[in-house]
Amino acid sequence: MSVAKRGLRNWLGALGVAVSVMSTPLTAEEYAASFKNTDINEFIQVVGRNLGKTIIIDPNVRGKIDVRSYDVMNEEQYYQFFLNVLEVYGFAVVEMESGVLKVIRDRDAKTSSLPVMDADSQGSGDAMVTRVVPVENVSVRELAPLLRQLNDQSGGGMVVSYDPSNVIMMTGRSETVQRLVEIIERVDRAGDQDVDMIHLEYASASEIVRIAQSLYEKSNNDGTPPLLIPKIVADERSNSVIVSGEPRARARVVKLIKQLDQDLKSEGNTRVFYLKYAKAPEVVEVLNDVSRSIQAESEQQTSNTNTTRRRNNNDSVSISPHEPTNSVVITAQQDMMASLEKVIHDLDIRRAQVQVEAIIVEIMEGDNVNFGVQWISEDGGMVQYNDGSQVPIGSLAAGAYQARDREGTTIITENDRVIENPDEPGDISLLANLLGSVNGMMFGTIQNDWAAVVQAVTQDTNSNILATPSIVTVDNEEASFLVGQEVPTITGSTTGDNNDNPFQTVDRTEVGIKLKVTPQINEGDAVQMTIEQEVSSLSGATSVDVIINKREMKTTVMADDGETIVLGGLIDEDVQESVSKIPLLGDIPVLGRLFSSTSTSKQKRNLMVFIRPTIVRNGKRMREISSAKYNYMRALQLDERSRGISLMPMEESPVMNEWDSELTLPPGFEEYLDNKQPEKEND
Repeated sequence: MSVAKRGLRNWLGALGVAVSVMSTPLTAEEYAASFKNTDINEFIQVVGRNLGKTIIIDPNVRGKIDVRSYDVMNEEQYYQFFLNVLEVYGFAVVEMESGVLKVIRDRDAKTSSLPVMDADSQGSGDAMVTRVVPVENVSVRELAPLLRQLNDQSGGGMVVSYDPSNVIMMTGRSETVQRLVEIIERVDRAGDQDVDMIHLEYASASEIVRIAQSLYEKSNNDGTPPLLIPKIVADERSNSVIVSGEPRARARVVKLIKQLDQDLKSEGNTRVFYLKYAKAPEVVEVLNDVSRSIQAESEQQTSNTNTTRRRNNNDSVSISPHEPTNSVVITAQQDMMASLEKVIHDLDIRRAQVQVEAIIVEIMEGDNVNFGVQWISEDGGMVQYNDGSQVPIGSLAAGAYQARDREGTTIITENDRVIENPDEPGDISLLANLLGSVNGMMFGTIQNDWAAVVQAVTQDTNSNILATPSIVTVDNEEASFLVGQEVPTITGSTTGDNNDNPFQTVDRTEVGIKLKVTPQINEGDAVQMTIEQEVSSLSGATSVDVIINKREMKTTVMADDGETIVLGGLIDEDVQESVSKIPLLGDIPVLGRLFSSTSTSKQKRNLMVFIRPTIVRNGKRMREISSAKYNYMRALQLDERSRGISLMPMEESPVMNEWDSELTLPPGFEEYLDNKQPEKEND
């Protein structure tokens, strides 16, 4: 142990304790230290007792030390002396937040609970600490390997980079970590780059950037540090060029841009722009409006200022479409040309497409029950119903009378000549028409002077209709779809003068499934659709014309990409009951059925229409949709082929080729003859 007085050391020598000389404070804040062949654990305990600190010693901390201090130290120097001694012998001190110290081996320090320091609290010189440093201007992935070479990795030092946050985490002795932090700050400052913005007066910003980037393209490939290569971006909205990088690199680029931005001797020039997606006539219409607006604004600015750059006196602009090549030919000044070029660039884009699929479902159920009894007397009385549910018994009696055969007659004239008329068959046309209109059961009976006809019928009607029309169209373009037929309908008639030249005017009405839609893709994945949907069918004919059932819907809806929504529908239930009867007699229980006619009908109809838009932004998505539809139809054809063709077992139904296979066309006429000639020779 250390002593401040020579007498105390002599006293220890007399005691024979020469292996250890323990330190003792000279005053309240001064220490001297001298340790010879002293156990390191005893050294740690002495320092902890002198400094008043609680120290936890790892079991792996073992060995002896030899160290001597000839100068008197204050408390801070004494603590640094303690840390330096431990560092020399391969140990480290970890300062806990509670003030407790842990002495461990250097290599174990990085896995211990080291305190994370910030810029305000740096820790003691040789104490093990951890520091997290954010880096703003350089990549930590490239900086970390350099810092590892400067850190004491054998003594527990460690440098780790975290790319997502661009931060560096360092573990080591406080002084070493602080030195690495200073290096990071200097390197990070070197990466700071200012930005220059150069407004162009004559040249096009995009053209200037293209020229400048082509000059620096070689520098990117020959290993020039990225820090020395300027970044150049065109701001076409303001016709400016933005340059960032080191001051000298920026200065070179700015000088080049100013040299290129010169007024040409010829104020006007002509360029041809070949369009990829847009239609030339439509683009020309927009460009004419834009050029007129720019000219009006330029004239206004010219009238408000005295210093304007030299322009042609007529400021003429010529914009023409060339439809065979789908191109636009423009003759204009440089500034006008740059503005129009920007408009063309923004308009000539690939427009997204929309696949619209509709699902039309109609379910109908109907029940009809008719029952009636009619009476007729030979003396002329009858009970008859003309409500449409029964065949009138009077008409049946007249038809039966006309259908009777008439017996022949024999006439003897005054000259005793005999004239015989043969039997005549009855006319059954009226009776046949009446019986042909009977639906269900009809039973007739004749008793004496009375005849009765009983009619009864029950009808059950069920229908389930499912239609799924689909169509693909470009964004903001109307598309229509029709599957059906054109039915002639009479729209008018003219008899002419004295009925000598009558004629009728006939129009054709589309009957079937119709879908008309105009989709508009909004910001994001929403689609606004203006839809006209119609389902029509022939119901029958009248004495005037045909009857057409029509279900039509017009609406505007919004749906997300791939979302199925309901456009609307109808749920209809109709119950009708009609009773025709003889007063008093028809009210008699049970027997009243013989003097009445009852018709009951019930119909229930459910109609729903659904729509689903699918946005197609690229060719890959379109191929996926087309492939799915193609393979579905091909699967139906394969299923039909597997069933075979009845009465033609040797024939096979046609099947489409597999998707993406080469299209096979029929042979040409000459090729057909060339193939036929060898067959004839073989025969």
